[in-house]
Amino acid sequence: MSLNLPQGVQITAPLQPGYESILTFDALSLVAKLHRAFEGRRQELLKARVARQARIDAGEMPDFLPETQAIREGDWKIAPVPPALQCRRVEITGPVEAKMIINAFNSGADSYMTDFEDSNSPNWDNQIQGQVNLYKAIRRELSFKNEAGKEYKLNDKIATLQIRPRGWHLDEKHVLVDGQRVSGGIFDFGLVFFHNAKEQIARGAGPFYYLPKMESHLEARLWNDIFVMAQDHCGIPQGTIKATVLVETILATFEMEEILYELRNHSAGLNAGRWDYIFSCIKKFKKNQDFCLAQRGAITMEVPFMRGYALALVQACHKRGAPAMGGMSALIPIKGDPVANEKALAGIRHDKTRDANDGFDGGWVAHPGLVPIAMEEFVKVLGDKPNQFEKQVEGSFGPAQWLDFRPTTPITETGLRNNINVGIHYLGSWLAGNGCVPIHNLMEDAATAEISRSQVWQWVVSPKGILDDGRKVTAEMVRGMIAEELAKVKATVSAQGENTATYDQAAEIFDRMSLTPDYPEFLTLPLYEAMA
Repeated sequence: MSLNLPQGVQITAPLQPGYESILTFDALSLVAKLHRAFEGRRQELLKARVARQARIDAGEMPDFLPETQAIREGDWKIAPVPPALQCRRVEITGPVEAKMIINAFNSGADSYMTDFEDSNSPNWDNQIQGQVNLYKAIRRELSFKNEAGKEYKLNDKIATLQIRPRGWHLDEKHVLVDGQRVSGGIFDFGLVFFHNAKEQIARGAGPFYYLPKMESHLEARLWNDIFVMAQDHCGIPQGTIKATVLVETILATFEMEEILYELRNHSAGLNAGRWDYIFSCIKKFKKNQDFCLAQRGAITMEVPFMRGYALALVQACHKRGAPAMGGMSALIPIKGDPVANEKALAGIRHDKTRDANDGFDGGWVAHPGLVPIAMEEFVKVLGDKPNQFEKQVEGSFGPAQWLDFRPTTPITETGLRNNINVGIHYLGSWLAGNGCVPIHNLMEDAATAEISRSQVWQWVVSPKGILDDGRKVTAEMVRGMIAEELAKVKATVSAQGENTATYDQAAEIFDRMSLTPDYPEFLTLPLYEAMA
């Protein structure tokens, strides 16, 4: 198959039937236009991240920016949120695979964030087939039949669609513009916006997006400028695009109001992206000898730094007339074990009860079976109101709350082994093309794999990386456990009838990413390079 490509655009990956409907001359022309206008700024911002990290490694602690004080103290609000985004009590998320898209749309959630990012393994076929799937779904044409002949179709009433492109750090290596890789985020956004924005407007719900992994308001400004150019290019009124920003880095917490301000004509609020947030804290303070978090299971939304971050997010959003969205509950229903299932459902209920009472306007779940419980808890607080934008959080938040990194214990052998097991299991699945994996009764994605390998790395290098039985976590200890946990993972995967071919490579990558002296910024970067 050959395509008519705009000048300077190259595609280096195989083209499957149907891809030509997405990789059109006009759609790729928009991608190329956005790349040429903004790639230089993206690279500058990525270099700024590296420079900021070097200062933190040298002992600098984050604080509010003095140059944006006027924004924080000013009297302004974001543009009004459109009707389709005013009621978001429960949002469900998942990758852009056909069956998952249909199940999420039909789940009963108010909103569905479909994901080209953390819950999606970004191989070429997943990215482009995902675009095909969304094109059909938006037009109510998507269906799916499994191997047993069961057919999945969209209901008449479906959730409001929001789309998450990849973060600024990720490239789309299969598409070059003037010999240079295009940004994964620009590629994902440009294609889905060009093909679907006018259709979404006609149907009264969209185009709406979720924006991941930002570390500063300047990164939000870049997205805003891209939105302006894309809307002009396609003849769509300015401010039609609405985007929710995931506050999933510790540095973005210090610029929440500034991020809302930069996107104020296109903002749909902020989201408390908890798993990536914990990963970000570990990553940013990895060389601080006083910093060492307890194992993942002990880092709940009730610990000091997470509690302060969540309440500050609600405060910033409602002060500025913006939706405040709670984060993901990774728990999923457990079949065949009523006691464990009831415990999981109670965990979901507790999570959503807290978020609703804190002032969040909604929260995320990872499984359709959890939508009713989450909805029930938000309705208890909101009643028949679609949101609680009017609720203001009292108090003052800043470094004293956000940098209070407790608890530091426990760190147990079980916790260490769990990180290794989850990391290998997820990486093996990711390499096989699946980025959303149920492991040990939790729905795991790239964020939780990042926490797993980051904690192992930190416990090895930190003098505080000591197990509760007194043993220091060492590289030798971890390597021995990697071999043992790899055998367990392969046995589990094999018992489920799945291929174990990618898991030896996954264990090698986990070893390298968790034990190398120079901490790798993102797990997905070398993984993506190793992917076809």
